[in-house]
Amino acid sequence: MPNRRPFRSRLIAGLCAALALPALAAAQKAPAPDDWDAVLERADGQTVYWNAWGGDSRTNRYIDWVARQMNKRYGVDVEHVKLNDTSSAVARVLAEKQAGNDADGSVDLLWINGENFAAMRSRDLLFGPFAEALPHFALTRPADNPEMVTDFTLPVEGYESPWGKAQITFYYDSDVLESNILDSDALDSAAASTPPRSMAALLEWARAHPGRFTYPRIPDFTGSTFLKQALIELTEQDAALYRPVSDSDFDAVTAPLWDYLDALHPHLWRRGESFPASGPRLRSLMADDELSLAFSFYPTDAAVAVQEYQLPQSVRSYVLDGGTLGNVHFVAIPYNSPHKAGAMVLANFLLSPVAQAQKQSLDYWGDRTVLDAAHLSDAQRALFDTPADNPALPPANAFSHTLAEPHPSWMGALQDAWLKRYGVN
Repeated sequence: MPNRRPFRSRLIAGLCAALALPALAAAQKAPAPDDWDAVLERADGQTVYWNAWGGDSRTNRYIDWVARQMNKRYGVDVEHVKLNDTSSAVARVLAEKQAGNDADGSVDLLWINGENFAAMRSRDLLFGPFAEALPHFALTRPADNPEMVTDFTLPVEGYESPWGKAQITFYYDSDVLESNILDSDALDSAAASTPPRSMAALLEWARAHPGRFTYPRIPDFTGSTFLKQALIELTEQDAALYRPVSDSDFDAVTAPLWDYLDALHPHLWRRGESFPASGPRLRSLMADDELSLAFSFYPTDAAVAVQEYQLPQSVRSYVLDGGTLGNVHFVAIPYNSPHKAGAMVLANFLLSPVAQAQKQSLDYWGDRTVLDAAHLSDAQRALFDTPADNPALPPANAFSHTLAEPHPSWMGALQDAWLKRYGVN
C-alpha cells in the first residue's frame, strides 16, 4: 500500500529523525577511559559482541565463564562471536567504515594481535588509547615487561589490552617414541629416540619417524608460527625479520626455510601432501596415535589434554634448546563500537587476578597469565596455585628464553609464499 501520510507529516517525521541522530551518537559515545565510574555506569545493561577465535573448546569454555561473570558482576551481557579467522572481523570493520557506519558497528571487542592489529591501527579502525586507563592494567607492570605494550615489534600505544601469553611448546608420547623408529640402522638410534631440540634435529627425527609429525596448514596461525620459528633458527639474516619485509631481500632471507621444508615434507604425516587444519587437530592426531610428536602455541595444551583423558599419561612437554617463539595476545575495541564502555569493562575484567587465574587453570584453558606475579599480593598469587603432579606440564624454567615475534609484515609474506609453493587441499 502506498504511503498516504500528508507531506507535512512525513516532513516532520523526517526532521525528528534527523534531530535524533546527534542524540543517538551522543548516547553511543563512550565516556573517557580514565573516568572509570562513568565507564561502569554506562556499561551497565550493554551487550558486548566479542569477536574471538572459536576453534577450540577450551577457549570457548573460558569465554563462556567470562560471560557469566560479566553479567553477574557488572550487568553486561557478552556474546561470543566465534571466528575462524580474525581477519574476517577486521574486514568487516573496514567495510563498515567505508560505508560510513562510524557509530553502530557490529564488533565491540576483538581478540587480536600481530598483522591484524597493524592493519587496523594503520587504517584508524581502533578506539583508544584506553588500555593504560584500565584499573587492572598496572598489574602487568609494563615498565618491567615491555611485551605488554609491544605487539610484533609495534608499540601498542594504548590501543589494545593484553590478556594472555602464548609460546610454541612441543609435546611427545614418551612410551611410543622409540617403538616407531623404522630405520634405526640408517640413523643414530639414540638421537632418533630422543625428542628433537632444534629445527635441524627435527628434520633428522622426522626421517627416523616418517609420518609421525606435521604442522597445521597455512594460513592457520599455529602453522604460520611454525614457519616463523623455523625461519628464525635457519636464516643467517634474522635481523631483517624485525624490520618491514619490504626493506629486505625476501627471497634471500627465506631461502633456507624453503630448502628445509622441501627436505622435511616427504617425511611428514601423509607425506606432506595434506596438512591438518589447526592446532587442536594436531592434538586429535596425537590422541589417535597418528603422530608421536606435536606442538601447540599454548604451553599447557598437552597437560590439559592429559588431565581430561584425551592424551595418555606418557605425554611430556618441552621447548627447543634455543628457545621458541612467543607473544602476547590482546583485545582491542573498534572505533565504531556502539558499546565501548562495556568493552572496556570486559577488557579490564580479563586483566583481573581472578579472571587471569581462571584462564591459567587447567580446568578451563591453561593460558599463561600476563600479570606480574612477583608484584601481586599473597592472596592474589594463591589464586594461581597449580597442581604440579601433571606429568605433561612443561618444566618450570621452560620459558626463560622466548624468541620475539618478527615484524607483522612477515606473516602475510610467508603465508603467500608457502601457499604458492605447497598449497594443497
